[in-house]
Amino acid sequence: MAQRPSEEPRDVVVVTGAGGMGTAIARRLGSGRTLFLADASRGQLDRTVAALRAEGYAAHGVLTDISDRAAVEKLAQTAAGEGKVVAVAHTAGVSASIASARTILEVDLLGTVHVIDAFETVAGRGTALVAVSSMAGHYASLSPEEEAALATAPAEELLSLPVVTAVGDDSLRAYMVAKRANHVRVEAAALAWNLRGARINTVSPGVVSTAMSKAEAESPHGGHMLKMLDDCGAGRTGTPGEIADAVAFLTGPQAQFITGTDLLVDGGQAAWVRRHMRH
Repeated sequence: MAQRPSEEPRDVVVVTGAGGMGTAIARRLGSGRTLFLADASRGQLDRTVAALRAEGYAAHGVLTDISDRAAVEKLAQTAAGEGKVVAVAHTAGVSASIASARTILEVDLLGTVHVIDAFETVAGRGTALVAVSSMAGHYASLSPEEEAALATAPAEELLSLPVVTAVGDDSLRAYMVAKRANHVRVEAAALAWNLRGARINTVSPGVVSTAMSKAEAESPHGGHMLKMLDDCGAGRTGTPGEIADAVAFLTGPQAQFITGTDLLVDGGQAAWVRRHMRH
């Protein structure tokens, strides 16, 4: 009988967010790897981990509120303790239709910075992080000075920046600023990640068919967003699988020279807004 080789630690994949997009990415990246799934909802997390385990994935759930820096640091250390972290897909977030401006800033803006900072400390040669932002970040009209502040301010100072406090109670504005901050934060982080032999990028989905996008579609501006999909020629929403494919590309060997940038996956909607929409 052939002898089994000694067990070596598997490569590790971390996915924040156990919703439709996070689950699709976990399935796409998790085969043959140790998979850590993080979410702030215990029920959602347990259901998703159970489903993945039933499908043969070596999945583990870690209850994590990404707005809590210590919790994210613990997640990073836990994952790194199980093997080499080869991919991090950060999908956890809230939307403008269901969350207050304050929550959006704490989760989508500050939480993303926590993920970038915490996983930088455990990143090594070949590690790739992809933060899922949004095409909404491409609609934010910020000055170079405001973007520079969002890109480089220490995490503890972010929520007190004038560009952040100026959003007030406007959830949609908070969402656009947070998602643009994701873009510029990743641009600024690329140097430190490069020096570790690692890469970092964002993906900006358009309207994708998830539970969160369903809530968006039913919000006051949802009909406008869906009409824009027809007007731009896409004629449909995206699928979680298409976002998972984009993340797989950016974390895979074909993208080893791609870092510090954003990939729009929106069916051409942002391009239509810029070049064809009558303002």
